[in-house]
Amino acid sequence: MTSTRAIRTWLVVDVLLVIVLLVLVVVVTSGGSSSPGASAPTTTPASPAATAGPATAAVRLPSGNIACTLSDDGVTCTIASITYDPPAVAGCTGETGHVVVLNDEGVSFACETGPAPTVAGADVRTLAYGSDVTVGDYTCTSATNGVTCVDGDGKGFRLARAKWTEVG
Repeated sequence: MTSTRAIRTWLVVDVLLVIVLLVLVVVVTSGGSSSPGASAPTTTPASPAATAGPATAAVRLPSGNIACTLSDDGVTCTIASITYDPPAVAGCTGETGHVVVLNDEGVSFACETGPAPTVAGADVRTLAYGSDVTVGDYTCTSATNGVTCVDGDGKGFRLARAKWTEVG
């Protein structure tokens, strides 16, 4: 049961990473301009570059320490620098605490076998403090003290450098 969940979690993470890569390729090949100067509304729809497939959005908090990718299937957030004790992941021989996933199975942390994620670059759209982004049933809200991501039932997580908590 645990290995099935781990496989599903890795599959979701892999799919989201491929989607982010495809969005970045589209942005780079279109001259790097993903928004034509208009100010973004508080609630932002999925990226126009993703209209050919499932809806997606990749955002980072202004600090760059936290970056999230939302899709119709869930949310995956990475955090570069943490000061909280990372949660244990059954069967994990790598690191935990830097990648958190919210999907229809709930909240889980991924087992990382490589290096921890780095601070998100300027090529990822910044989600201003006090703003949110929604894709499908999932919403992430940026704040000066972290990000909160929830599903349509209000269940999810709050992630910050100092701690993480489940919400809802």
